[in-house]
Amino acid sequence: MPHYFSREEAEALLPQISKVLGAIQQERPSLQAAEDELATLRMKALGNGHHLSERMTHTQKSLARHTEKLNELIATLQTFGCELKDPDTGLIDFLSLREGQEIYLCWRLGEDRIRYWHYLHTGLAGRQPL
Repeated sequence: MPHYFSREEAEALLPQISKVLGAIQQERPSLQAAEDELATLRMKALGNGHHLSERMTHTQKSLARHTEKLNELIATLQTFGCELKDPDTGLIDFLSLREGQEIYLCWRLGEDRIRYWHYLHTGLAGRQPL
């Protein structure tokens, strides 16, 4: 049976969730940079780029470290019972009930409290004030 959050219960988790989201947002640019560098190196290696193998190995290891770190942070976030919808904006949903119907309490990093909800099928575009 799923866990349904009350607004108060979800809001009590926001300080901890904010810390994890901040760490995710700090880690994502490093991951993206490693992905971009690896793509560039792979393109260069296609045209006699044997001299790039050491740099490619280093970049692959860096990418693996950043991926592992992000996966750990996302796993930590999941232990709170919330759903990460957009790591770039820090968008989080908490499963809840409203008039007997499943909904999401919707919160974004930087908001002082949970002020919105939406139906499961409408997403952010269907956000409505509580």
